[in-house]
Amino acid sequence: MTVLLTPPAPDLRLLVSLAAWTWADTRPDGHEAAHILITRAPAGSGTTETAEAGMRRLSASLGGLTGAREVVPELERCLQIVGDQVLLHVPGVSRRLRLPTRCPWTELVARNAEAVLLLGLDPLPQTADAARIDAYLDATLATDRLLFGRARTR
Repeated sequence: MTVLLTPPAPDLRLLVSLAAWTWADTRPDGHEAAHILITRAPAGSGTTETAEAGMRRLSASLGGLTGAREVVPELERCLQIVGDQVLLHVPGVSRRLRLPTRCPWTELVARNAEAVLLLGLDPLPQTADAARIDAYLDATLATDRLLFGRARTR
């Protein structure tokens, strides 16, 4: 008998509480790359440990994101472009997370067929501006609280 273990899907309440940002940046090789940052919004119900466990379940269901010092995995097809929208599909969950987009970013995702996915384990309010996001990225990277993956469209 063979047993197939699949990670439990994240709770739908977690998906509803997520905050997301998108931007384009230059990779080390000089080419442009689309980036997605997903965190949980602060003041959710439950303890910090419960919220982090939910984010780690989200990472596992997407295929297992890794820390900055590890090889960044190529995730299964989890991005879907519908018109000018980009949706993140989490296996095991019927709802898709609509990402904040602008036309040039969506075109970049379509052209490259992927985006760098960053999953922050610490909360960040959806109202955070660019300076606060930069500070968040620096802090979570320094404390190894940022997970990475390459999300694909095909």
